[in-house]
Amino acid sequence: MAVQETILQHPILTRFAFPFLLIFFIVFALLEKTELFGEGKKQLNALISFVIGLIFVSVLYPTEVVGNLILFLTVALIVMFVGLMLWGFVSGESLKENFLKNKGVKWTVGIVLVIAVIMALLWATGIHGGILDLLFNQTWSSALWTNLLFVVVIAVALAVVLKNSD
Repeated sequence: MAVQETILQHPILTRFAFPFLLIFFIVFALLEKTELFGEGKKQLNALISFVIGLIFVSVLYPTEVVGNLILFLTVALIVMFVGLMLWGFVSGESLKENFLKNKGVKWTVGIVLVIAVIMALLWATGIHGGILDLLFNQTWSSALWTNLLFVVVIAVALAVVLKNSD
């Protein structure tokens, strides 16, 4: 049984047009917002975005990395949407009232997002296995992580004690 392919799955679109349009619009929006080449220079910004988009799609590796990052982004957006829906169902309150005003929550979410983006970049570029082996499968890695955890625990304990003494 043959799998049917739609027009949106055609290789011309998936390997050239979609990545080109994505990079073109992102670069054009950044150039327009920053006014890097001056105010009202839409044609120059469009031409520069066009050239950058063409250079981008002419090389396979960056196109594949961005494609993988887009996959991560779509899954992350769906997970966040479901999490926010569940939060709304359970609490019945707006996020602005109690969730977003808490600085601890903001820092936690920020740190989780930075870690997620780093993990996504490592996965999208295909170098995650080498880094994980370097960090966790060496003869010295268990001693390093034990000592690092010990230093972090001491630093947190000192921060709590010094904060409470003020």
